[in-house]
Formats: sequence, structure tokens, C-alpha cells
Amino acid sequence: MAITIEELFEKLPGAFLPEKAGDLDTVIQFVLTGEEAGDWAIVIKEGAVKVEKGKREDAAMVLSADSQDYKDIVTGRLAPMKAFMEGKVKLQGNLNMAMKFAEMFKLS
Repeated sequence: MAITIEELFEKLPGAFLPEKAGDLDTVIQFVLTGEEAGDWAIVIKEGAVKVEKGKREDAAMVLSADSQDYKDIVTGRLAPMKAFMEGKVKLQGNLNMAMKFAEMFKLS
């Protein structure tokens, strides 16, 4: 059975690699459209991660994508850079955070 967006976000705390985050204190906002549309915020602070449903105004970076495209990226079916170059993923704010985010989580 295919994984849902909600299940992906629920798995993030268990996939978090605190040593990769260091002393990072940030919020990353996800704005997903399509079949599993929704807003999610990832709060990284004091070596821990918390996932929240909804929007946060204090996000350092906002990632916007179709929910299926995001699932394809996370599950390895779509290369993140290809998705970005094709306009399937849009980033606002601290773009370096997108690369850092990928390093801080090991989903497998």
C-alpha cells in the first residue's frame, strides 16, 4: 500500500539525525497541493524535530509542491534537483535549508 503524506511527516522525527542539525534552530514550511493537500511545519530546535500541521509565519524556508511529486521525491522516484529544475518544487526563503534538510533525515 502506498504511503500517505501524513505518514511521511509522522516518520520524520524517527528519521532525524541530530548530529547533522548541530545547533540549528529553524522552521521549514511545506505547502502541498493536489490529492493530499495540506500545510506542514517542521520545527528543528535544540537537537530535536517536531512536526506540526498548519502554517507557521516564522518559517526560514517554504517548500511548495504537489503532494504526489513530494512523495515521489521522498521515496526516490523523482530526483529533487530535477523536480526543482522542472518547476515541480518551488522554494522561498533560505534555499540552502533545502540541501541541509535532506542531510538531516534518513528515510528508508
